[in-house]
Amino acid sequence: MRKIAILFISSLLLFTSCKNESLPRYGHHDTNPDTGEIEYHQIPEFSFVNQDEKIITQEYLDNKITIVDFFFTTCPSICPDMTKSMRKLQEDLKEYPEIQFLSHTVDPKTDTVEKLKRYAQKFKINTQNWSLVTGNKDDIYDLGVNYYMLPAQEDALAPGGFLHSEYFVIIDENRNHRGFYSGLIPREMDSLKRDLFTLMNEK
Repeated sequence: MRKIAILFISSLLLFTSCKNESLPRYGHHDTNPDTGEIEYHQIPEFSFVNQDEKIITQEYLDNKITIVDFFFTTCPSICPDMTKSMRKLQEDLKEYPEIQFLSHTVDPKTDTVEKLKRYAQKFKINTQNWSLVTGNKDDIYDLGVNYYMLPAQEDALAPGGFLHSEYFVIIDENRNHRGFYSGLIPREMDSLKRDLFTLMNEK
């Protein structure tokens, strides 16, 4: 599964443009007929609710750099380690107010606002700049697969009955997808942090 994910991510690089000291952009894009420049699609409109009953829309992403992932509160496998990795990342980057975090449950039927709140408390998450969100299942899955480019679906053969990726994604202040990183591999978390600084210096 990991080899497939790596090949998939590598293939996406064929569709990106990259300059010195700039991160690539991933995902759907068009070519401007007037300028010939590639224009990348933004993360689209969405509306979810977080652990504090606050409505989170696509505007949450505007003018911030956001680290995104998928999880579910009853996950028996990788979710706790991913959450701990994200929490460490949050702690390491606490001096950078332009960076925030967003975790989507892949089991919205089970993961109510109350359960998200308890999960946040259990893992000692600082919710000032980290939202755990639930909402319409189809909207979450569509966002994951078609825009974050991460698997997110029900799967009877997956641990806990849901399939989701171990990868974290960087979304920039313009809602463009800028990178994938395994939340379970320390050296990839180091790469994520380096790339965040590169992205901040693009401005």
